[in-house]
Amino acid sequence: MKSNARLLFVIGALLPTLAIYGWVRVYPILDVLNLSMHEWNLISKNRPFIGFDNFVELSGDPLFHEALRNTTVIAFGVLFVTVPLAMVLAALIHSRTGSRLAGFYETSVFLPHVVSLVPAAMAWKWIFDARLGPLNAALGLFGVAPKAWLFDPVLSVVCLIVLCSWQALGFAVLIFLVGIKNLPTSLYEAARLDGATAVQSFLYVTVPMLKPIILYVSVVTLVAGFNVYGQAFVLASDAQGAPGQLVRVLVLDMLENGFRNYRVGYAAAEAVVLLLVVLALTAIQFGLLRDKGARA
Repeated sequence: MKSNARLLFVIGALLPTLAIYGWVRVYPILDVLNLSMHEWNLISKNRPFIGFDNFVELSGDPLFHEALRNTTVIAFGVLFVTVPLAMVLAALIHSRTGSRLAGFYETSVFLPHVVSLVPAAMAWKWIFDARLGPLNAALGLFGVAPKAWLFDPVLSVVCLIVLCSWQALGFAVLIFLVGIKNLPTSLYEAARLDGATAVQSFLYVTVPMLKPIILYVSVVTLVAGFNVYGQAFVLASDAQGAPGQLVRVLVLDMLENGFRNYRVGYAAAEAVVLLLVVLALTAIQFGLLRDKGARA
């Protein structure tokens, strides 16, 4: 009887939270899934059911293919830059523990993460400016010709990867730093007695012990990369603030289809594809790290 009463108490205590979570998180996803099978212009009350027609049209839409390709390149570019660099920086900062500048190092690395997106993107837009940007001025000192960073389809994607990695690095370093500080020091002492160098200790002690944190940071970074929007909007906009289409990403494509072309069902279908891609990649990440952990 006591166990049943406790169970009912727990269920009753969790129900309000679960109800709010379901309304805020689960219901919008189900609503988008339903909307993706309808045709709606955002104004009319009628939403004709069209089945999978939106998805069939997506499969042959070159603009959607371009947006998906650019978003995938940006997301994986940010992932492959941020995660390894964050681990190295976290290890270096940890090695300076006790130094008077330890707090300065941590603050300097984490600061970009708390800077507002639009001012940060505007600052980087000035850095990448083809005529007045300091990047071209610095490269000119080495005899490198000026580059139109934000007007070249390839270079503009690189610029977005740099900006997104710069913003994501602080959070990743902080999480890795917390993980490194909680690793048992006996492992490093044993490695030192075996003659391991600092690099070997990092590769064969730190990295394997941080696998759960690597998984978490990788998933968060990849999901954020696939949801890139504000950075692309600011970097690709002209002097009057009109958004450009040089770097077409999925979220911008969804907004254009939904709120400019009034094809809300089509934009919802894009959102469903984005959700499925992120879920699939997240499952792959979990599977890879779990398999590696099992073999270890």
